[in-house]
Amino acid sequence: MTIDEYIDSHIDPEGDYLYRLWRATNLHTIHGRMASGHLQGRLLKMLVQMIRPLNILEVGTFSGYSAICMAEGLTPGGRVWTYEINDEMEDFTRPWIEGSPVADRIEFRIGDANVEAPRLGIEFDMAFVDGDKRTYRQTYDTLLPIICHGGYIIADNTLWDGHVVDPAYDHDSQTRGIETFNDYIAGDDRVEKVILPIRDGLTIIRKR
Repeated sequence: MTIDEYIDSHIDPEGDYLYRLWRATNLHTIHGRMASGHLQGRLLKMLVQMIRPLNILEVGTFSGYSAICMAEGLTPGGRVWTYEINDEMEDFTRPWIEGSPVADRIEFRIGDANVEAPRLGIEFDMAFVDGDKRTYRQTYDTLLPIICHGGYIIADNTLWDGHVVDPAYDHDSQTRGIETFNDYIAGDDRVEKVILPIRDGLTIIRKR
């Protein structure tokens, strides 16, 4: 048994619907590993239950796995606003979101969250960032003003498979984007921050 298998067997189960979505994502999309998966999905749900946000913004829906997990943790009246910039994902993702038990808590939109989210006129209690790694810093600068004081931004892939400490990837644009974001956050005294070495790195940022 691997350590990942051990962890999966000692946390809350994934559930049949999410398992089927995870499997379909890996079978029918090119980058199936981009979906949050069992461990991170259960963590996102628990973070929502801890933070108790009313409005969550997600940047990068992909197949809808993380949006569903966060929606599971919401209290009545809460909503996830999730944006996917790649319109080719819509035919796959929308049926899975609309067929989920928490469909009434998810607003799925195709578009650029950096442009569209500020136009909503909503102050968000929490954001989950899992979009284009090359523009993470720009996304952060867009989101911070619409996050409430004491609210959270959770950024995925911030260790980028270890590439952030591997000189072989110094000229890779996505690695450079993550490094720029990490360095920027580390020096930003407007927020508190911690990186969790879970899966591909998860940074939890709290707005002071």
